[in-house]
Amino acid sequence: MAEYQKIEYRISKDGKIVERVLNATGSSCLETTKSLEKSLGEIESQELLPEYYEGEENINIAENQTLQQQ
Repeated sequence: MAEYQKIEYRISKDGKIVERVLNATGSSCLETTKSLEKSLGEIESQELLPEYYEGEENINIAENQTLQQQ
């Protein structure tokens, strides 16, 4: 079942729009708002909430060592 997401917009008196996606984790918030942001125009800045980083896989780098017989 798809998770319910809510988008909150705050528009200041000078016309600045602040967008916040609630109930989203990982990059789903970016996909949810992609088309809306394209319609609104240029993005001045972007701040990702801690929920963006939830569910991210940790990347581990392993070094391979080869033993040489003498």
